[in-house]
Amino acid sequence: MVDPRRGLARRTVLAGGVAGAFGVLEACAPQNASPPADTPAPPVRPTTTSAAPVRPPAASDWKRLAAHVDGTLARPGSSTYDALRLVQNPRYDGARPLAVLSVANAQDVATAFAFAQEHGVRVAIRSGGHSYPGWSAGDGALVVDVRPLNGISLDGTTARVGSGASLVQVYGALGTRGRGIAGGSCPTVGIAGLTQGGGVGVLTRAYGLTCDAVTAMQVVLADGRVVTASADQEPDLFWALRGGGGGHLGVVTSFRFKTFAAPTITRAYLAWPFSAADQVVPQWLRTIPGADPRLWATLKLLGGRTHPSGPALFMSVTWTGPASGMDAALRPLLSQVPAPSTDSRSTASYLDTMLTYAGCSSIPVGRCHTGPGGALDREAFAATSHVIDRADVDMGALLARVDAAQSSGLKEAGVSIDALGGAVDDVGASGTAFGHRGASATVQYTATYDSGPATAATSYVRRFRTAMTPSWGTGAYVNYADSSLTDYPRAYFGANAARLARVRATYDPNRFFTQPQDY
Repeated sequence: MVDPRRGLARRTVLAGGVAGAFGVLEACAPQNASPPADTPAPPVRPTTTSAAPVRPPAASDWKRLAAHVDGTLARPGSSTYDALRLVQNPRYDGARPLAVLSVANAQDVATAFAFAQEHGVRVAIRSGGHSYPGWSAGDGALVVDVRPLNGISLDGTTARVGSGASLVQVYGALGTRGRGIAGGSCPTVGIAGLTQGGGVGVLTRAYGLTCDAVTAMQVVLADGRVVTASADQEPDLFWALRGGGGGHLGVVTSFRFKTFAAPTITRAYLAWPFSAADQVVPQWLRTIPGADPRLWATLKLLGGRTHPSGPALFMSVTWTGPASGMDAALRPLLSQVPAPSTDSRSTASYLDTMLTYAGCSSIPVGRCHTGPGGALDREAFAATSHVIDRADVDMGALLARVDAAQSSGLKEAGVSIDALGGAVDDVGASGTAFGHRGASATVQYTATYDSGPATAATSYVRRFRTAMTPSWGTGAYVNYADSSLTDYPRAYFGANAARLARVRATYDPNRFFTQPQDY
């Protein structure tokens, strides 16, 4: 672990080298034509008081910051700024951070915090850059980008993973050595954001949430201390950072995960005529969340310009048991619905399966990313969510919203229902901050579009959620954050929200972290 005393020394040198203590500046930039976030952040409150004059950072201050970190600082006008400021969703390309600090170690994070507090500069934290409301875009803020912290090592069955590693990097590094962790299918998602929000994915029912595999984390706190959070050290922080979402308590710079032996996985793709949805969706909700834990499935109903002949209805399945056992696991569903028009199955290794889900089966892991040197393209989208604990569904409302995609002008829009249950429920409701143990599924409403304002896409997904709320309640998944939610602490965290608020008061009492939807 980094010695926190080194951090204090560096912060002292930095502050002393800028002609005294940094001033305080309310650094909330005005919204631009392509707003980077749906909810503005409050001004920074310094963690300590100072009698020094208040002043914003000058160009010389930024230069001194750059000189006192091991990473790199990109400012407007630099050769790397325009590439580094971009996040995964092009709808936030209008964001203009004050600077992007690509950190090289935990100490760089602590130095950035000292600079931000003493200058009153807002900080935005970025790992994969997938924040749905655009909060990691950091308009008017100092972006602390942990993506360079992407080292991955394996010691026996324990993996040490830098918080900047993408999922495809994790799968590549572990899978080639016969080990695995459970995670999502999007290759560019950062391990830090995924894990801190809980972490659902294609192996969730067999192995639990991503956060359930964490045994320790290195965390930089608002006051610059670098601590280890585990069951024995900083246990409340450890609890909160497993399911409570990122951006409110500190910056995780590395994780330790317990891994499992990489399984052989059978995948299935099944499709039905959309006319079968009235039968397939209710039966799916009644059977799949309670199926053999080795089975996971997502059911999708998608429309839009990508589907000119009408909306599509299909299911993707993973099965970690013997290939011959998948039929029995699916029988409660398939025996009660029309026969699928497509039923395609294949068996492959853990690594090949995860690369296939990521869309990178024919792309080297080193090029499975967006941006310079990458083979993937970014896509503009809007999304929101439900987390549901019941099989009830208003099929009229659901089908009407999917049908509405056909006349929306959107590229592709609809709903994905991803099964929970299984190993997720092996951990008690208060065992981590994740607020939805016992739920049956996460539901994601999505809309992709080509370019321009996000108005139509945002309206579509939010109207979809509103239409389904009488059936599915108000629960939501923090990793699919939606700035329009009102009672978001209860929606995201349920009964765990009160404890999260107490942890926040302990670890950031002065509210240095200003990411919206605080607790």
